[in-house]
Formats: sequence, C-alpha cells, structure tokens
Amino acid sequence: MDFIGLPIPICIECGSTSNPCRCKVVGPTLGFLAFAAAAVVEWPVGVVVYCFSREKGRRIMGHPSTIVYPSVKDAIPI
Repeated sequence: MDFIGLPIPICIECGSTSNPCRCKVVGPTLGFLAFAAAAVVEWPVGVVVYCFSREKGRRIMGHPSTIVYPSVKDAIPI
C-alpha cells in the first residue's frame, strides 16, 4: 500500500555565500513553512484590522513576508 500524504515543499536558494556549497535548502524550506504558519494566523487578523486602520492592517498582513521568512531563512546557513 502506498503512502499518500501532504506534499512537502522544498525550496532551494543557489548563489548564497553563507556556506561552501553555495546552495541553501534547509533554511529556505523551513522559512517557507514558518511563513505559511504565520500567514494562516496573521492574514485574517490583518483583514479585520484593515477595516479600521488600513496602514496597521497592511503591516500585519505583510509581517510573514517581511519579518518571518527572512529571519528564519537567514538563521539556518544550510
């Protein structure tokens, strides 16, 4: 019997200078998963806040892409 599960995204970033092989797989992949988890929570909250304060709502909805993904991706050098 075959295993049917959720597909796991694999992100590859080539050309980085943070390791000798010049490619990163673990950092960008975990960064994407953290981005997706944060987006599931923050985007609905951002939509509600956007109804009252557009600037604050935009910042909340942009938080996963501007803060979460880069910080997780850069924290893991491989």
